[in-house]
Amino acid sequence: MNRLFGTKNTGPKPTLNSAISTTDTHVESLDVKLAKLNAELTTYQQRMSKMRDGPGKSALKQKALKVLQRRKMIESQRDQLQQQSWNMEQASMMTDNLKNVMTTVDVMKDTNKTLKKQYGKIDIDKIERLQDEMQDLMEVGNEIQESMGRSYDVPEDVDEAELDAELEALGEEAEFEGLSSGREGTGETPGFLFDEVPSFIDEPPEQGKVKEAAG
Repeated sequence: MNRLFGTKNTGPKPTLNSAISTTDTHVESLDVKLAKLNAELTTYQQRMSKMRDGPGKSALKQKALKVLQRRKMIESQRDQLQQQSWNMEQASMMTDNLKNVMTTVDVMKDTNKTLKKQYGKIDIDKIERLQDEMQDLMEVGNEIQESMGRSYDVPEDVDEAELDAELEALGEEAEFEGLSSGREGTGETPGFLFDEVPSFIDEPPEQGKVKEAAG
């Protein structure tokens, strides 16, 4: 059976990149052959240009014709291989792009799954209730601050007439204090010495002694 159908290939399967590399190697080998054929044709052309028409030139011409046929055949093979290599390169680029797209899709799927899992733990209604409670607490705090800052038994309204009377009284009091301090500075006898003697003194002092003491 193995002689008819051969054995099963257990080696690694060729990849697209390896196929491209192998094809390019074949193209390079064909280019080398074409370069040799072109050099051979150039030699025939130079020899025939120096020969006269005759059997020798005709024989040389037949050889050049065969070389030209071989060159055309190899050029056709090279062109086909180059086209195959180009097609495989395009397929490789498409494969790479597809891999990138699939990788991007997989990342997006994982990200979407993670976001759903995270956002699924969040209760929007609970957040709104917390916001309402915070707002209520802020309002209660403002009411407490307003209550704590309230004044006790302080008249709220004072008219201009009351203000003028208060200022006038303060001015008279300041003027009176200024006169009193000026009198004490001149050495005059303070008024309290001429007032009535307190009850804890047995006899009132004489006027002359008081003046001497003041002097």
